[in-house]
Amino acid sequence: MPNETKRRIDRELPDPVICTVDVVLLTLVDDTLQVVLARRSQQPFQGLAALPGGYIHPATDRDARDAAERVLREKTGLRSPYLEQLGVFSGAGRDPRGWSVSVAWYALVPWEALETRWTAHLEIVPAGSVRGLPFDHERIVEEALDRVRSKSSYSSLPVHLCREPFTLPQLQAVYEATLGESINKVSFRRKMEELGFVEPIPGAQSGGAHRPAQLYRLRDEFRRNLSTTDRGINSGG
Repeated sequence: MPNETKRRIDRELPDPVICTVDVVLLTLVDDTLQVVLARRSQQPFQGLAALPGGYIHPATDRDARDAAERVLREKTGLRSPYLEQLGVFSGAGRDPRGWSVSVAWYALVPWEALETRWTAHLEIVPAGSVRGLPFDHERIVEEALDRVRSKSSYSSLPVHLCREPFTLPQLQAVYEATLGESINKVSFRRKMEELGFVEPIPGAQSGGAHRPAQLYRLRDEFRRNLSTTDRGINSGG
């Protein structure tokens, strides 16, 4: 190929775009929402804590969800936590390697499920204290927290932070920690009945002999899909 023709083709070809997934993994420790971070093993920002993320593998990943699930398995050992797409973050300035696109997701998991897979390269940070993350990961975390708190006010989302089996008071405490506000007990139980995403475990109770509490679990049909209501959990309606 003549050099001039090659130079013209090179000028016409677009620059490669970096395509990744990033996951905001949330858990609940001591009634505080925590973000799980992973220390980067490679440049750029080697050694810094960042959101679990990685390149999309077009040869093996069926879609962006598949890539996100793979990244979570590789970085945390988790399989199939509650996972939902947050949005697409893109631009020329977000990654020093070049123009990039990240399909961001958020995932919720009980601390007990994550604790057994904990490794030295992971760390947790209170969700309200995330600072100094590379790329645009702080912005992604902020948007994920806004989404989670908004959805928690009218859906079954917080149950995915709760270890099974659980009592209704335990589930209410998880909702309150996620929303950052107290909830009236009577209103909460009415909303749980309306949403219908939990079911009592026959013959299962916790506590002492005097005032045992019924134990509940998440219904199978809501493990990947949310139950929603038209009015907020704490609306009193």
